[in-house]
Order: sequence, then structure tokens, then C-alpha cells
Amino acid sequence: EVQFEESGGGLVQAGGSLRLSCVGSGFTFADYAIGWFRQVPGMEREGVVCINGIGDTYYQDSVAGRFSISSDIAKNTMYLQMNSLKIEDTGVYYCGGDRKAPLGGPHISPDYWGRGTQVTVSP
Repeated sequence: EVQFEESGGGLVQAGGSLRLSCVGSGFTFADYAIGWFRQVPGMEREGVVCINGIGDTYYQDSVAGRFSISSDIAKNTMYLQMNSLKIEDTGVYYCGGDRKAPLGGPHISPDYWGRGTQVTVSP
């Protein structure tokens, strides 16, 4: 069974940093394009960054230069380092995996999702 589990969210002041983790199980990272998405109430879930099976990365313009995605294949874990956080980065962050297009990007359509982790950036 394919599963994703996010962690690392929390409350941080604007300008601060957080690192999110996404642990995957039941699949091989190289066979998926995996992304971080975020959602705020009343809005659609939006892609933040994705990494495909050969390591290509695609960042949303609003986070480029501030966020960085990385992975530890041995641990089946993907990380999202978020620096210089802004109030508008607040939301529930999800990781998801798209097995239909493992070399896809920048837009992927996950088949599997984690439950999300809340990130709140305060003034």
C-alpha cells in the first residue's frame, strides 16, 4: 500500500524557517513524481514544488529562491526546506505522488496523498 506521511509543520514568525518531511512507503521514489502542495480554506490545493523520478525540480514562482526540495532515497523521505517565510505561505501542506507521469513536471496530478501538516506564519 502506497502511503505518505508529512511532519514538521508548526507556527513560525514571518521571516523564519521550517523544514517539512514526507516519508513514503510502499513504492520506489524513482517511479513517481512527488510534490508538495498547500491549501488554505476556501481555496484549491496548489502545487508548491515537485521533483520527478530523475531529480528534475519545478518551483512555483512565489517560493522560488526561498523553498528547497530534497530527498533521501535510502530513507524514502522527501524534505521541504522553507526559508524567509511569509504570511501568505500559511496553509496545510501535503505531499503527493503521481505514478502516471514519473518524469512529469511542473504540473503533476498525484494518485496518492498524505494527510497534511499545518504551517502557520504569523506577523
